[in-house]
Amino acid sequence: MLRKMFFPILLGLPGCAVLISLGVWQVQRMHLKAGVLAEIEAMIHDAPVPLMAAPDPAADKFRPVTVEGRFTGDVIEVLFGIKGASPGVLVIEAFETAEGRRIMVDRGFVEDEARALPRGNGATRVVGNLHWPIDATSSTPPPDTKTGLWFARDVPAMAAKLNAEPTLIVAREPTGNGITPVPVNTSSIPNDHWGYAITWFSLALVWAVMTLVLVWRIRRQTV
Repeated sequence: MLRKMFFPILLGLPGCAVLISLGVWQVQRMHLKAGVLAEIEAMIHDAPVPLMAAPDPAADKFRPVTVEGRFTGDVIEVLFGIKGASPGVLVIEAFETAEGRRIMVDRGFVEDEARALPRGNGATRVVGNLHWPIDATSSTPPPDTKTGLWFARDVPAMAAKLNAEPTLIVAREPTGNGITPVPVNTSSIPNDHWGYAITWFSLALVWAVMTLVLVWRIRRQTV
């Protein structure tokens, strides 16, 4: 009887150990990710610094900055929605700095009814966070050539369209003209590791139950 039980036990115990270890690994990754998200949140709400000469998409993502200059009136509108508001767009506008650089500012959200309202382009100061969002997916359509409406933010493509450097500041303070800022946050950065851990632990439980059932059946057959 012991010889017949040896094989299922040989498969069952290591299998459970591997699945449990994968679950523990996901729990560790969950805590690590939570720490990273806390660091990002702290950076987002830190005091702004003057815009650097050459922002690094890896090192400077979410970094709060401030810049002085003027809006040029060259705009890209990206389809967007806010809970509790009518459909509308994000206003991405070219911004000429006091040093003569041409960058981009995500000024925020306006409802469709306000899209046609005139906007001033006088001297102003922008406070926000550097961002290189990856909004597009494989199913995101290209910009509509008839309406000019975009369906996702794509920093390199928007920079080429607006003849600006690929530097985007997402405003965290109002920039005027009734545009509502949509500041960056960590809500778009998933931390799904707890769900993965539950999956691995559940598989370990199923594996253990199957092993016990098989051993029980072998024992019954040999009694």
